[in-house]
Amino acid sequence: MLPKAEIHVHLEGTATPQLVQQMAQRNEVEVPDHIFKSSELFAWRDFLDFLNTYDLASSSIQHPRDYYDVTYDYLQRCAQQGAIYVEMMYSPEHAERASGIPSREHLLAIDQAIKDAKELFNIEGRTIITCVRHFGLDACVKVAKHTVEAAAEFDTVVGLGMGGDEAGYPPALFKTAYDIAAAAGIPCTIHAGEMDGPERIWEAIETLPINRLGHGVRAIEDPKLIDAIIERDIVLEVCPTSNVVLGVYQDYQTHPLLKLLEAGVKVTLNSDDPPYFGTTIGEEYDIAEQQFGLTQAQLRHITKTAIQAAYVDKTTQQQLLARC
Repeated sequence: MLPKAEIHVHLEGTATPQLVQQMAQRNEVEVPDHIFKSSELFAWRDFLDFLNTYDLASSSIQHPRDYYDVTYDYLQRCAQQGAIYVEMMYSPEHAERASGIPSREHLLAIDQAIKDAKELFNIEGRTIITCVRHFGLDACVKVAKHTVEAAAEFDTVVGLGMGGDEAGYPPALFKTAYDIAAAAGIPCTIHAGEMDGPERIWEAIETLPINRLGHGVRAIEDPKLIDAIIERDIVLEVCPTSNVVLGVYQDYQTHPLLKLLEAGVKVTLNSDDPPYFGTTIGEEYDIAEQQFGLTQAQLRHITKTAIQAAYVDKTTQQQLLARC
């Protein structure tokens, strides 16, 4: 099986409807039925409704045990599809707002799940602590400070990221938060160039200390931006199915994955929020082969690109590259 790596997936967004319902039941949390399309898929109308559905489903994750189950379940499923490395974005704001339990306790459970999955399934997992734009600057500064503390305690906490409403909350607003993490030597990424255009990517790479872009696909609209991304060695965390389902692109034929590769941009393949978009990391690799015509050699190169861009220690990185 072709080795796969994923560096852009939201941990709370990996929980299937079935698992969400199980957690909601045991935690006595009411999650509205209208967010469920099936036992494997969520139902939502547009991007903002997707964010709302995501928040409602995440409210079922209340206790450290829940975060353990979500993390372990996802890493197990990824390993079964040939994944050898996964970076998961964890939102302490979702965790603490839902439960009131300090994020550190959730991270203890996530850390243990990562270690257990490694022992049982030979898959490496890491956590990127992520801010949520639409929760505001103060909340993001708090998350950045928490990331510094968590990275000092947990070797599985490796980076800072940011998701949420890109169009309403541009990157420059959060420079203070990113500078806190960068000053502590923590690598950073940010969602940009998904629901908003190239100007947001320019803003992100000019004002924030980042070396990866979540999505970043709309850079294709600006040739000078493509040149800047290549020159600065910025890696794109591309999520083709997510982009199509959310309407960023009409279909795979209009998606710029091939154009980005042909231009020399470093790209990776990712599932983003699998049960919301009806995909998996294994299916993203299949789509890259069947819809975009990528060869096995090209797919293996994409896996290597992801591992080389991963926020992981050099020893582990070399061990993972040896498996490719």
